[in-house]
Amino acid sequence: MDDNATGPRVFTNRFADAVGPSGRGPDRDRCRCTDPSVEMRPAPVTFHAERQDTASDGWRRLLMLIEEAAADGRTVFKPFVELSAPERRQIVTLPPTIATLTKVEHLVLYGTNLVRIPPEIGAMASLEVFEPYTSHRLHWYPYELTRCTRLRDSTVSTRALYTTFNHRPPFPSLRPVTTATEADFRHLDPGVWGADRVDACSVCREPVDRELHQAWISLRVATDVLPLLVNACSAACLAAIPRAPSGYVKTPHHGGPDLAQPPARGI
Repeated sequence: MDDNATGPRVFTNRFADAVGPSGRGPDRDRCRCTDPSVEMRPAPVTFHAERQDTASDGWRRLLMLIEEAAADGRTVFKPFVELSAPERRQIVTLPPTIATLTKVEHLVLYGTNLVRIPPEIGAMASLEVFEPYTSHRLHWYPYELTRCTRLRDSTVSTRALYTTFNHRPPFPSLRPVTTATEADFRHLDPGVWGADRVDACSVCREPVDRELHQAWISLRVATDVLPLLVNACSAACLAAIPRAPSGYVKTPHHGGPDLAQPPARGI
């Protein structure tokens, strides 16, 4: 054998300690919302409609873990490692109390059953590394993630995103403007709005109490360009949103199957 020959390159699994204990049943559900095949995608594409069961064991355990992490000021938070497989499957969103995790620098949400992240993630002022990798039902993120100004590194399953450039799956349709007489912003259907409530404007942080202006925008957040959902209180706040980078719809839009997106780049 040639002494100068090299063997196959071995890569370490940096998520080996991010996986919770296995169980007899599945720890998450599957979907085809961003499937490359048009025939396999649901028509129309909508938000995941699951509501969080706040009486479940998994939710109560997650609340306790967040409380512990906030109290001890830890900088790395991997909550799903400490949940059983059935408990992990019960969690479809994070609690608003993640806003108390102001010391956390590294958030790991590997392989979860999450379908949305709450806007309170924007209060995690120390966040530098965000890793929701292989959480394949997370197709979008809240615009409030841009408030994490220290965020420099992300690991996201980009083929699960509405912005994936391989085949450009459609975004769910949004209503341009909704008034308080048309909807109660404190009690919303997450399958329609992407949230069960909207309290504050994603842009100016003022209360949303008269009008709700929803829009999509694709922006670079740390390592990745992410589809972000904006819940704005006015047209002026929507106009203040930065333009998207090259290769994405430039300005805020309302999604839907008729949206003209840049051509797919292929796999």
